[in-house]
Amino acid sequence: MAGFNATDTLFMLIATALVMFMTPGLAFFYAGLVGQKNSISIMMQSFAALGVTTLLWVSVGYSLCFSGDFHGVIGNLNQAFLLNVSSTTASPVASGIPLYVFFAYEMMVVIITPPLITGAFTNRVKFGAYLVFLVCWQLFVYYPMAHMVWGGGLLQQWGVLDFGGGIVVHTIAGMSALACVLYLGSRYVRDKPQNLHLAGIGMAILWFGWFGFNAGNAYAVNSVAVVAFLNTAIAGGIASFVWMIMDWSIEGKPKFIGFLTGGLAGLVVITPAAGYVSPAAAMLFGAAAGIICYLAIALKNRRHLDDALDVWGVHGVGGILGIVLLGVFASLAINPAGANGLFFGGSAFFGKELAAVAFAAAFAFTVTYLILFGIDRLMEVRVSKEVEVAGLDWELHGEDVHGE
Repeated sequence: MAGFNATDTLFMLIATALVMFMTPGLAFFYAGLVGQKNSISIMMQSFAALGVTTLLWVSVGYSLCFSGDFHGVIGNLNQAFLLNVSSTTASPVASGIPLYVFFAYEMMVVIITPPLITGAFTNRVKFGAYLVFLVCWQLFVYYPMAHMVWGGGLLQQWGVLDFGGGIVVHTIAGMSALACVLYLGSRYVRDKPQNLHLAGIGMAILWFGWFGFNAGNAYAVNSVAVVAFLNTAIAGGIASFVWMIMDWSIEGKPKFIGFLTGGLAGLVVITPAAGYVSPAAAMLFGAAAGIICYLAIALKNRRHLDDALDVWGVHGVGGILGIVLLGVFASLAINPAGANGLFFGGSAFFGKELAAVAFAAAFAFTVTYLILFGIDRLMEVRVSKEVEVAGLDWELHGEDVHGE
């Protein structure tokens, strides 16, 4: 550990492990919200990312995101397969930690991102087609956007900020989910959640891991990590409460699924701003998440869009909302490496955040739609009606929830 800060490195190792734990948490959360005949299938889609994405990240992903620069859009392959780096190479964003630790942390972030999309097209996609989608989506959507925002690309050069992934994770996943829903169409069978206990456990794991997801983006034990940690707790808690009140007022009863969804929305909305805004602002982020994302899902339902697990309403709308609010409430008093938002006189920064998130949303939607169209020319993406009715667990994987 010569030359590195041992405390910061240990902190980042813990944060990395927390973010890794989020992917199984997402699998449990989604599995509890789908029908019993499709729970193994959607869990398989999340767990498969642990394998496929790791291989892709080690081979070319990290290098394309964080090594070199090609016209501000993508990196190069100078560090493919971890070439030209060693255990003594410093992270490109924080000299106090090894590149290997930064590499692992960012790998866990990308692992969980495409599985977010699976909640939108549950019960409808063949597993082989999903694996191809998993690879293509990272190559053509995630890697360019990560490089542009975090890896020294054109948006970062322009001054755009995104602390934990409001653009790079949530906006592009949510808008890609919308593209998937519009391309694939609705389910033939809309089953009820099979296990709310499992969904609750999954959300608890996600919430727990989110402290590593947000605080870890400080890459050190410092005041930014502390405020990001606190803001995460504040926004998640307030959003879950506000969502519960919305359910209670509109539907007459406080709903457990609503409470979980509200907490998730709050965590999404604070993510891009966690290390740039005050705890007082984080309260507003949480309240806005509970109201705006709730209304977005209500709009989705009125339009009869079959986004099964509300990926667009929570991650897409939530990611965009978080970036917009970051443009308003960012403060140099909280993070000197950040910017002042509109509320503190930073109108130019506010405009950049709006332009960047609009670009990212359009880019992710368009490219995802084209990816699905291309895959569909090579292999059929959607399962047959007969397979969907019978359930994907047994038809695609030869297993059911009882292990039989």
